[in-house]
Parts: sequence; structure tokens; C-alpha cells
Amino acid sequence: MDRVIKQRNMLKGEIIPPPDKSISHRAIMFASLAKGKSRIKNFLWAKDPISSMNAMKSLGVDIEVTETSEIVVYGKGLHSLKESEDIIDCGNSGTTIRLLSGILAGQPFLSILTGDESLRQRPMKRIIKPLSMMGADILGRKENSLPPLVIKGGSLKGINYEMPIASAQVKSCILLAGLYADGETTVIEPHKSRDHTEKMLKSMGANIEVNGNIVKISTQRKELNPFEINVPGDFSSAAFFIAAATLVKDSEVIIKNVCLNETRTGFLDVLNRMGGNVEILEQRNQAGEPVGDLRVKSSPGLKSVIVEGDIIPRLIDEFPILCVLATQAEGKTVIKDAKDLRAKESDRIRAMTTELKKLGVHIEELEDGVEIKGPCKIKANEVYSYKDHRIAMSLSIAGLLADGETKIVDADSVDISFPEFYSIMENLQN
Repeated sequence: MDRVIKQRNMLKGEIIPPPDKSISHRAIMFASLAKGKSRIKNFLWAKDPISSMNAMKSLGVDIEVTETSEIVVYGKGLHSLKESEDIIDCGNSGTTIRLLSGILAGQPFLSILTGDESLRQRPMKRIIKPLSMMGADILGRKENSLPPLVIKGGSLKGINYEMPIASAQVKSCILLAGLYADGETTVIEPHKSRDHTEKMLKSMGANIEVNGNIVKISTQRKELNPFEINVPGDFSSAAFFIAAATLVKDSEVIIKNVCLNETRTGFLDVLNRMGGNVEILEQRNQAGEPVGDLRVKSSPGLKSVIVEGDIIPRLIDEFPILCVLATQAEGKTVIKDAKDLRAKESDRIRAMTTELKKLGVHIEELEDGVEIKGPCKIKANEVYSYKDHRIAMSLSIAGLLADGETKIVDADSVDISFPEFYSIMENLQN
């Protein structure tokens, strides 16, 4: 489905972003490994987390959805999973296939994981290498680099693994395998990535220790404890409307119940350096995560910035919308050290370079990022989402600035993480 976006002069109102996608994935998977009944409130009912839920069901986990859309997971323990009778379809979800691979590496049975056309092109050597070092037997297409993956799990041993690139998915995969491995497993990241896995496993009684960029997990001799969680709002989804309210003149938007985990909010730090106007209201704690409401006002006169180094893992999902912000900043904005973006749902570096050029943006592609010279006058045009939800939403925000109508091809890819995106956008415009 395509979508036409028209220029807007003002955005006003309050919104609630969808539940956090990363936390929803982990809640459904980890509850399935616990011993006892867990309750998940405010689960993200989008395609990616539903892929994780269906995967756990296929492994014999009893999962119930109540009339109020709460999820009740009847976990039977770390060693209770059963071999799936069919290939497990992970859809478009890199989180599902990578975290599930860590779990299945420790199971004494055969599993086959696949996904849609996009997922089958995403690199898996980054998890296959450490899982193989731990003793798992894994096969993939094209020299063990692409899904489908065939995993023959069993006896694992702990390892000391230094990751070449910071990645929460890879880190989580290794830590989950570490629950089943003899001895201690240590993961060392070059920069700290999002830490929802560490927080949730620790709350469940896992033998896990965090020291800066180093995480250690030991063999889980006792069962993980069940839990109740009310999933907070997704910062990465909120970022699109933070950018929209910043860029569209005379705007003021309140964004409620946003998860403000410091490993996720690098985008706010960069926006502050650019001269953005974002105020955090009523900060509190929810499900072990810092949560707050945000007041965002339009900010003319944004300044260019250089974004690099250890902040990149803290805003990796916000790269596409950060590019849109940079189009309206005075001077040259440089985003680099982000080569991992070429292996997301699309090559996000190439995608944003190609499509923003169609909108009249002065942007140059780097091997590991982009350079953007601003401010630019956005020109309405037809642009392609690459069936990538974050590309579709970012180009839609850019379309609010264009003089005329901007057509987003395959805009329904937003359903991967944010099914209500366009309805919320329309409500802010009324």
C-alpha cells in the first residue's frame, strides 16, 4: 500500500507511542523460559513481536491472550521447550531469529529458522561464529552466512567473546546461550548497546554481572523466576514524532510514557546538540526502566553536528530520522561509524541517500554513514520505502516539509513496528 503525505504548517496534541518493541520481544521469549506464570501488559501487537510469540508457541509454550489483550505465559522452565514440528518462521524480525538462535543452541533437538525475503538476506555469521565456538552445530546458506538456519543444539561451553561491532541482538543471543552453557560466558562490546536483556534476566534471577561494556553470565543452575511487566512506550517509535514536532513550524507535541533507557536515547543527546527543544516531564520507573513524558516544540535554526563513536549504538535505529533532521540543520552534518546499518531490514545508508536525493537533499553516501549539507528545501516526489518500516516513517516525516504531495511506496511496512503511525500523524494534524 502506498501513502500520500502533504505539507503541514503545525502539529499539536498528545500522543502515546506504541509499546517498546525490544522489550516486547524479550518479555515473550524470557517468560517462556521461566518456571511459572508470567503476565505481559501493553505488549506491542505488531508483526515483529508476534513472530516471537508464534515461535515460542511452536516450541510448545502455552501462551494465552486475555480479553484485555494481556498475555499470560505458562512457562515450564529452561529445559521445557519441545522440538517444533515445522520450520519456524521469524517473519521480518532480526531480533526473533538472532535471540531465538541463542536459546535453541542450548536445546537437545533440531530447529530450522527462516523468515521473509528481507530476513533471508541479513547476515548471520555474527551469531553463528560465537554459537559455534560454544559448541552448537549451525548451518546456513551461502557459506553459513544467511538464513534459513539449521541448528542442532546440545552441550555448550562458556566462552570469552569480544564482539567486533556493538549489537544488542548478538550480545543477547550469546547471553541466552550462556544460560545453557557449562561455566561462565563473557561478552565484551566495543561500545555499550541497549541493555534490556541484561536488566530483564537479572530481575528474573539469572547469574548475570554487568561491568561497563563487559557482561558475564554463568550456567543457570536454578530456574528463572516468572514476572509481571507493563511494557513502556518505544523510544525509537517516539523519535519520528520528536523529529516531526521539531521540524514543522509552530508545533508543540506531548509524547507520553516513553522508555528513556540511556542505552536508547542517544538521539535526544544529538538533538540537544543541534539546538532542539525537548523537555522531559514526570520521569519515573516502570518495569525496571526509566520512563517519562516529553514535550517537544518546533526548533528553527538547527545546527549541524558530527555523530560518531560510542553514541552510534545508542541511536542505531534512529539513523533514518536523524538524516531527515540533518536536512534542516545549518552546515554539514556527518554521521559515521554506522556500517552495521547496511545489514538492517534494508541497506539504510544507501536507502536514505537515494531517496533523500529525490527530495532535493544534498546528501553524500559514505562507507559507514552519510554527509548532509543543510538546510535544504524539501521537494515533493515519489520515494520508495524498501519495505523497511523505519525508512517509510522517516520519509513520511520529510514529506511533511515538502511543498506538494510526497508519495511513499510500500508505506504499509510501518506495520512491522508501528501500525498506528499514520493515524497518529493525521490526528496531530487536525
